[in-house]
Amino acid sequence: MSPATAAEVEVEVVLSNYNYGRFLADAVASVRAQTHPRTRLIVVDDGSSDDSRAVLNRLAGEIDEVVLKANGGQASAINTGFERCRGDVVVFLDADDVLRPDVAARAAAAFAADPSLVKTQSRMEVIDGAGHRTGELKPADHLPLPNGDLRAAELASPFDQTWMAMSANAFRTEALRRIMPMPPAAFRICADWYLVHLAALLGDVASFPEPLVAYRVHGGNNYQPEEPRLDLDHIRQTIGFAEATIAELEALADRLRLPRPARIISIWALANRLISLRADPSRHPVPGDSRRRILADAVRALRRRSDVSAPLAAMFLAWFAVESVAPRRLAGPLGEAFLYSERRPALNRLLARLRP
Repeated sequence: MSPATAAEVEVEVVLSNYNYGRFLADAVASVRAQTHPRTRLIVVDDGSSDDSRAVLNRLAGEIDEVVLKANGGQASAINTGFERCRGDVVVFLDADDVLRPDVAARAAAAFAADPSLVKTQSRMEVIDGAGHRTGELKPADHLPLPNGDLRAAELASPFDQTWMAMSANAFRTEALRRIMPMPPAAFRICADWYLVHLAALLGDVASFPEPLVAYRVHGGNNYQPEEPRLDLDHIRQTIGFAEATIAELEALADRLRLPRPARIISIWALANRLISLRADPSRHPVPGDSRRRILADAVRALRRRSDVSAPLAAMFLAWFAVESVAPRRLAGPLGEAFLYSERRPALNRLLARLRP
C-alpha cells in the first residue's frame, strides 16, 4: 500500500561506487543534507581498488548500510543495493554526482500525491571535478521534458524522448520490483538505459522543471565524454546499449501485453548507426547493416512520431540523406552536429520553433 502523505514516504538512496573515493564524501554529504526526514542511504562499493573503502570507513557514521562486493559492474552493484531496499521510493545515485537538498522531499510529495506515478526526473546542473558549476544543463534547456503516460512514445521511438541520466531519477520501489534485477552483463555501465526506459512502461512519469541534481564531468566518467567530439568507441558503445535496451523493452511490452511495433526503432539510435557505418565500416557493430536499410528505418521511425512537425521531419531526413553520401571528411562534422546540441546553438533555437 502506498503511504497516504509525503511525510510517511520512505526514500532510499542507493549510492553505487567504483573507484570514486575522491568524490564519495560529497555524494554522502548530499544525501545526509536531504530535508526529507525519512531518507535512508545504502552504499554499495563494487570492488574498488582506490581508497574508496578507507573513505567509507571514515564516513560509516553517515551511512545507514554499506555493502562491499567483488567487482561486477554498475547493474550488479545496483541490483545488490536494490535487494536491500524496503522503502517506498528509491534514487540510484552515481558516486560522482550530488543531490540538491530537496530531491527526496520533492519526490516523496509527488509519489504520495499520484498513485499512478512510477518515476520522477529533473534536469541536472553540470559541475566539474572540483564541484564548480559550468553553466551547462543536462539535458539542455531547449529540450522539453516529458510528463505523463510515455508508454506509446517509448515503444515507438524510445531514445528520441528527452531522458535523464541515472542520478536525476526517483523510482517507485514497488514498480521496480517488476523489472529487477537487471541483466548485469549487458549493463556493466549505463544501467540507466535499462531503468529509465523500462520503468516508463510501468506507469506515469513526472518531470520537475528545475535541476535537482549536480552531474559531475571530470574526465574519468565511464560514458560521458568530457568534450562534445566524435568518439567512435563511444558511438559503438551507444549502439550496443540501444540494442540491448530495445530487446528488453520488447520483452517487457510482450509480458505486459502492450501493443508495440514489430521492431522498435529510433531516430537517435539510427543516427549513431549511420555515423558508425560511414566513419569506420570495418568496426561497425551491426552485422549486415547498410545505408539503405538505415535510411528506410529513419523514414519508418519518423512516420511513427506524432510529435515531429513536417518541417522538422524534413530536416531529419535531409541530415540522414546528406550523412549517407557525404565524403568521409565531412561525415564526422555532420555527425557531431547531430549528436551534440552544444555545438549548434543557432540550430537549437530553430528546432525549438519547429516543434509542434
